Amino acid sequence: QVHLVESGGGLVQAGGSLRLSCAASGRTFSSYAMAWFRQTPRKERKFVAAISQSGGRTSYADSVKGRFTISRDNAKNTVYLQMNSLKPEDTAVYYCAATVTYGITWPGYDYWGQGTQVTVSS
Repeated sequence: QVHLVESGGGLVQAGGSLRLSCAASGRTFSSYAMAWFRQTPRKERKFVAAISQSGGRTSYADSVKGRFTISRDNAKNTVYLQMNSLKPEDTAVYYCAATVTYGITWPGYDYWGQGTQVTVSS
């Protein structure tokens, strides 16, 4: 069982940056691949970025490549999402998720945080 808590969301102007954090409970954090997804009203949850258990493998949605960076600190049981050059279309609720099998589709993830709102103004 993994309990996830996101933080770091907020309101930022276009072109600005935010760093999201996701703190995980439990002693087996390093056993889980982690990912960030985002969701806007009336739209399905979409993949943003994923990172493998060791951090050696990462994946990104085309829409965020070159702007967002996912990382993790297994000693701190935390995964991060550094978001630079933010655009209004990045506005969404951002969720972190955990799975034992690396992937980029949300049905494959077993544990979810409550989400954190990111709003980018133009």
